[in-house]
Amino acid sequence: MKEDKTCIRVYADRKRLQLCAEKLNSAGTIIQALSQVLSLAGSETRLKILYLLEEEGELCVCDLSDVLQMTMPAVSQQLRKLKDGSIIQSKKVGQTIFYSLRQERLEIIKPLFQHINSKTVKV
Repeated sequence: MKEDKTCIRVYADRKRLQLCAEKLNSAGTIIQALSQVLSLAGSETRLKILYLLEEEGELCVCDLSDVLQMTMPAVSQQLRKLKDGSIIQSKKVGQTIFYSLRQERLEIIKPLFQHINSKTVKV
């Protein structure tokens, strides 16, 4: 059965539709950034990593591997995706690389962490 995609509305408020298009246009950059962050944070493991980085400030692969009970290569793979997406940054101290959230991305996902914290008991 072929789906009919013909709109059956009687009246189209052109002014309202134009305002909607303008809102989308003006919010385009923000929506794109949010979409990118949410796409990467959509993985449970990556969201856990981001949450831990927000809570602790910075952690190394070994720390994350221990907490998440994952292998270091598995954690490194997730960190690479987050770094390639410009959500986290790294700094090397001696032989150790520490990861932290990029401030401009933190403001996008901080409400998610506030929601998590409001629903959990602080340790």
